[in-house]
Amino acid sequence: MLQHAGIEVKPADLDETVAFFSILGFSLVPDPFDGGFTWLECAGTQIHLMHEDAPVVPSRAHLAVVCPQIDAALARLQEHGFEVERRREHWGEPRAIAIAPGGHRVELMKAPPPRAA
Repeated sequence: MLQHAGIEVKPADLDETVAFFSILGFSLVPDPFDGGFTWLECAGTQIHLMHEDAPVVPSRAHLAVVCPQIDAALARLQEHGFEVERRREHWGEPRAIAIAPGGHRVELMKAPPPRAA
């Protein structure tokens, strides 16, 4: 189980990044170490936003989030001005790529892949 992923975010993009992930069901949780990060959590999985003046944003790397209400989530992201691109289905489920503030790619999928036999 993946417990958390950390991404670098410009301090100026922090509020908008929190809003982006809030649409996907993530909520703010306290940073128990007071390490200057912003922690978000959904269903036991966390995203740690690391405040960096010059963040590294990989061009192809991405986070993937299971979004059972994907159509509603995509509509809300677009309503808030976030870039969304539908992609071809995998394992019969819809998916899309959304671009978070600062350029991080986030894959949204209605359901995870079936478990390997």
